[in-house]
Amino acid sequence: MSTSSSKTRDGNYSACMFWKKRRNVVAVLAFFGFLSSYTLRVNFSVAIVAMTTNRTTVRGDIIINEVSEFNWDSKMRGYVLSSFFYGYVTTQFIGGWLSMKIGGQKLFGLGIVMAGFLTLLTPWASRASVYLLIVLRILEGICEGVTVPCMNTMWSKWAPPLERTKLSAMAISGCYFGTVVAMSVSAFLAEKLGWPSIFYVFGSTSIIWFIIWIRFVSETPAEDPRISKSELDYISQSLGSVETDHMTTQPWKDIFTTLPVWAIIVCNFTDDWGFYTILTQLPTYLKDMFGYDLGQIGFLSCLPYIATPIVITLSGQLADWLRKTQIFTTTQVRKIFTSVACVTQAFLLIAVSHSSSVTVAVFCIILGVAFQACGYSGYGVNSLDIAPQRAGLITGISNTVGPMAGIFCPIVAGYIVTTSADQWRTVFYVASCIILFGGAFYCVFGSGEVQAWDAKTKSAGSASYELLIQESDDDEKQH
Repeated sequence: MSTSSSKTRDGNYSACMFWKKRRNVVAVLAFFGFLSSYTLRVNFSVAIVAMTTNRTTVRGDIIINEVSEFNWDSKMRGYVLSSFFYGYVTTQFIGGWLSMKIGGQKLFGLGIVMAGFLTLLTPWASRASVYLLIVLRILEGICEGVTVPCMNTMWSKWAPPLERTKLSAMAISGCYFGTVVAMSVSAFLAEKLGWPSIFYVFGSTSIIWFIIWIRFVSETPAEDPRISKSELDYISQSLGSVETDHMTTQPWKDIFTTLPVWAIIVCNFTDDWGFYTILTQLPTYLKDMFGYDLGQIGFLSCLPYIATPIVITLSGQLADWLRKTQIFTTTQVRKIFTSVACVTQAFLLIAVSHSSSVTVAVFCIILGVAFQACGYSGYGVNSLDIAPQRAGLITGISNTVGPMAGIFCPIVAGYIVTTSADQWRTVFYVASCIILFGGAFYCVFGSGEVQAWDAKTKSAGSASYELLIQESDDDEKQH
């Protein structure tokens, strides 16, 4: 009995310690922010199936044939699905730059809540004109484009160097949870309440999240009224005197001629190509190849993303542990995790293309998407390694190029595919080759070292591992 009570007390103590650290609270609320942003982004992949598919329902002895509300061909569906990314790529760089000027906290929240308001207008825009819908989705992309660069700017102020991967991975895993929620809940809502309800529900929840985010998260640890002195001292000492708030000039030539920066950019694009191949095409693939209805499509489409948040969180913990124990250097850790992500995903997509069983196909996709999450502990947080003071800016540049895959991928698939297995095989082979190229490029040119042009002012990026480890241990003892 005493042993059980002791375990309960230990569990309660650990939970209490987790929430006492304000950087963990920031990570959790950022997690829900990314979750909300991805429900706004992904819901259309399921909604478009309900909007463009004829349905037959049986009520007793009566058979009811329902004609689809929208008669868009595969090419038009491709343009509608990709339209979000036309806007998304335009504000990545601006988001990184603005977050350095005015801070990431407000910009992150405003980007998501404004996309939520636009989502509420989607049913009206869809029925008014497909071109108005495309414009609205572009505007949503513009709003959401600032989110990832903003968070990397915030982590440059909130995350101690040896916790960067863990905290950042915890937050970004919300993207994958959001995909699961959007895929499964969207299918349910479309079946029970009609496709417009998808946009009303997710648009409203983003507004609720925004109110909580603005109330409980501050731009920097120093501005947080709830942070303990020990945590504030630990973060300040581990980061050093980072002067990102008021930098007026940037070493643009150095940034764009640095191969490790290009390694992040190239890998971001190729990895996104694989991600968006699955995200935008899986519902249609399941309908074309296996004849699945909307309810089945929603369930199967969300399966690949269930394991991903777990993998991305655990891989973040493992990456930071490997760095802290000095088993591998930061450069080696980033390349190992990126390689695992790219190679496994590419070969599993090839396996999908040759599968004649929906069980095998979905299983391979689940594994592929789960292993892809390891890439976030590789190239995904690498901007915090090579340019901690300009992490938001580098992420903005990278995410300007990366999501262009979301523009081209659905359009390319729309031109390749009508319904045949050979055409779908081509789509998956193209994605696999692109992913492998990106992984190889990163392994050759990637780095985990702070670049000279970012180290001109004092920062913890160049601090000794021994000092950082000691500070980390001291912080754990104090909490």
